Amino acid sequence: MRLGLLISGGLGRIALSQLQRSHQLIFVMTDKRSSEIINVCEKSGIRTYTGNPRRGNCSEFIRNVDIDVLISVNYLFLIEADLINLPKKCAFNIHGSLLPKYRGRTPHVWAIINDEKWTGITAHVIDEGCDTGDILEQHRIRIEPNDTGTTILEKYAKAYPVLLNSVLESISKNNLKPKPQKVEEGTYFGKRTPEDGLINWDWHRKRIHNWIRAQSPPYPGAFSIVNQTRIVFESSAYSNLGFHYETKNGTILSVSPLIVKTPNGALELHLHQKSDAQILKVNQQFE
Repeated sequence: MRLGLLISGGLGRIALSQLQRSHQLIFVMTDKRSSEIINVCEKSGIRTYTGNPRRGNCSEFIRNVDIDVLISVNYLFLIEADLINLPKKCAFNIHGSLLPKYRGRTPHVWAIINDEKWTGITAHVIDEGCDTGDILEQHRIRIEPNDTGTTILEKYAKAYPVLLNSVLESISKNNLKPKPQKVEEGTYFGKRTPEDGLINWDWHRKRIHNWIRAQSPPYPGAFSIVNQTRIVFESSAYSNLGFHYETKNGTILSVSPLIVKTPNGALELHLHQKSDAQILKVNQQFE
């Protein structure tokens, strides 16, 4: 089939590699930071649009374009009717959650933060809303106790090609069966920034533990402040070290290993930068 791709980042790069082997790629639209995608397209001679396509910015690029299917994978921009109505057969997106739950950005990170046991990926029809179109197919993915935002992305990297193939096969056989999302069950979570990783030590330790593993590097990381220095944490584990209940939450109970008091138990923390251990002292207080 003749495809147009809207792709960004690592998952978009995986989709590009898969689809250029089995379909005719008419164009690729991506963002300026997705350098690997841009390089592949240049080497392969694929027409490429880089930047925000909204408000008619891509009108000349898509003029007289003939495609069967438009596919969006990890694309950074919401798209408008000019692109949605472009394909003859279908425009669909793959989203990293079990819609209608976790619409929006970085859904797998939010799922870990919220202590979900399952996440997944959903192929859905693209409309002008944010992840609101009819569902075509879903694959469930288990969130294991030690999974991080990065390991879930590794699972997605294996699952996305399978889902792409399945949906495209259904399209080729005219066998799509779209199902409307249950509007009343929809949830939405917004974009995260590095500053959003600040830990609140008054949270119970399970939430802090999930907070840390969801954002572990190469994501910017969960962090706290001591002596005006930002300390980023790689991972955490529950500790049996005791404390007095009146001790302030966030107090450093031990430096080696690093153990901090929370309202309902101690938490052992592993530093992203080992050198940060030099500024830590017992009974100091994380802000």
